[in-house]
Amino acid sequence: MTIIQLKYAIAVSVHKNFTLAAEKCFVTQPTLSMQIQKLESELDIQIFDRSKKPIQLTEIGEKIIIQCKKIVSESEKMKDVVDQDRGIVAGNFRIGVVPTVMSTLLPIFLDDLVKRFPLLKVSFFEHPTSDLISKLNNKKLDLIIAATPLEDENLIEKPLFYEPFVAYLPKTNKHFGKKEIEPKDLYSNDLLLLKDGNCFRNSIENLCFDCNEYKGKFELKSGSFETLINLVDKGLGITFLPYLHTLRLNDSQKKMLHYFKNPKPSREISLVYPKNGIKIHIINEIKTLMDKLIKNKIHFSDVKIVSPIKNRELSRVI
Repeated sequence: MTIIQLKYAIAVSVHKNFTLAAEKCFVTQPTLSMQIQKLESELDIQIFDRSKKPIQLTEIGEKIIIQCKKIVSESEKMKDVVDQDRGIVAGNFRIGVVPTVMSTLLPIFLDDLVKRFPLLKVSFFEHPTSDLISKLNNKKLDLIIAATPLEDENLIEKPLFYEPFVAYLPKTNKHFGKKEIEPKDLYSNDLLLLKDGNCFRNSIENLCFDCNEYKGKFELKSGSFETLINLVDKGLGITFLPYLHTLRLNDSQKKMLHYFKNPKPSREISLVYPKNGIKIHIINEIKTLMDKLIKNKIHFSDVKIVSPIKNRELSRVI
């Protein structure tokens, strides 16, 4: 049997049609059919029940396709090992990003990433931190961009930047006139937060409530900063924004921003990948590119990193 035969079998199992599978594999239908027949003959089994429309897997065929996927996946890893040895940045690369970072960070580096590495096919996926970690450990992602530290001994974290939290206050708030604020100023039942489970919300709770449960007027089921901003604009409360998001505000809204005293409460945004990853050379190249681009957009020192994990105390001062 050959890897190409296994790939053809997987394609038919997905598309349930020989002609469509052949088109997706860029071969003629007779060629694909012949290779699958050779595979079935070698194994002395029937993988597909051709009498049914659409084509269905036989009982043993379902088990064979599972093994086909594993073998093809491992064969692709061998190519990654060779590329790493040769320093080639190419192939498929999957990056997961937390929602509160995706919209502000990608525009900074995506265009340069595509131009710098034309042979690299990058796919981006947006998920909460817990889902990203699960997909990373299950080898469904090669790299994630998330708030750290994550306290996972199986993962390596390489910080990209420190992003301060900025308070967004209505003019009616009693602290509006202050030049700089402190977390204790913002312990309020009018604090508007993202939905529970969001890493940014976890950090804000750790910052303001000393790990006590927040019970405010609103329980938002939205992951949108825009929703929070609109509510504050209507005088319905106060909220926090990550620094990069504040750059999108209009001039009127920027007057409602209030910065913290040093060391500024911040989140650490890092590249995170498995210790046993085999695409380290690609990750290092992406890290070098992003470092160069990001330093012109955001560079803060004298910050206090707030944990993104619920019910954790402040981490460390940078």
